[in-house]
Amino acid sequence: MKSSYLFFTAFMALASCALAFDPSPLQDFCVAINDTNNGVFVNGKLCKDPKLATANDFFFSVKEGNTSNSLGSKVTPVAVNEILGLNTLGISLARIDFAPRGLNPPHTHPRATEILIVLEGTLYVGFVTSNPQNRLITKVLNKGDVFVFPIGLIHFQLNVGYGNAVAIGGLSSQNPGVITIANAVFGSNPKISSDVLTKAFQVDNKIVDNLQKQFWYDNN
Repeated sequence: MKSSYLFFTAFMALASCALAFDPSPLQDFCVAINDTNNGVFVNGKLCKDPKLATANDFFFSVKEGNTSNSLGSKVTPVAVNEILGLNTLGISLARIDFAPRGLNPPHTHPRATEILIVLEGTLYVGFVTSNPQNRLITKVLNKGDVFVFPIGLIHFQLNVGYGNAVAIGGLSSQNPGVITIANAVFGSNPKISSDVLTKAFQVDNKIVDNLQKQFWYDNN
């Protein structure tokens, strides 16, 4: 009887460990604090009384994006900041408009996988796998085609058609986040030391200085 009890206790302890996991973060970071009087736990937003919810809490109208910029693209997010009813639901989307040859530049979503469907036009899309392989996986998509970008991986979309293009990206987070690689590396505030970047990219200091002087447009 005693051995059966010990086995049951050990089994339940292992089961509880197997079922335990960290929740997916909904912000860039949450610094731990031991002082409970000054600590605030945030993983989403405060919730409205469900009895006070209205249709407008679950509605948003997406307009055509203005692609008259240096990238020739515009991303219109529809996340929890746009639809408050998305809070805690773990999903969002974005409309992406492209002018001819427009580019949604290499970027990553730190908190979401993206599934993209092309509504109009032809897009050359791809992502790069993590180190050490860094494999480039690409595909040319036409109207109706669907492609998946795994969470956290650098990816891009380029309009290779002769006209405008439109795509919708579904994201597995109410707040997926976006890090545009060129903007983050060469347009950070304050600037990353040129000693770091010249060593990382194995280029002359003048090239780094020139890149850091550029205006890095944010199409989001």
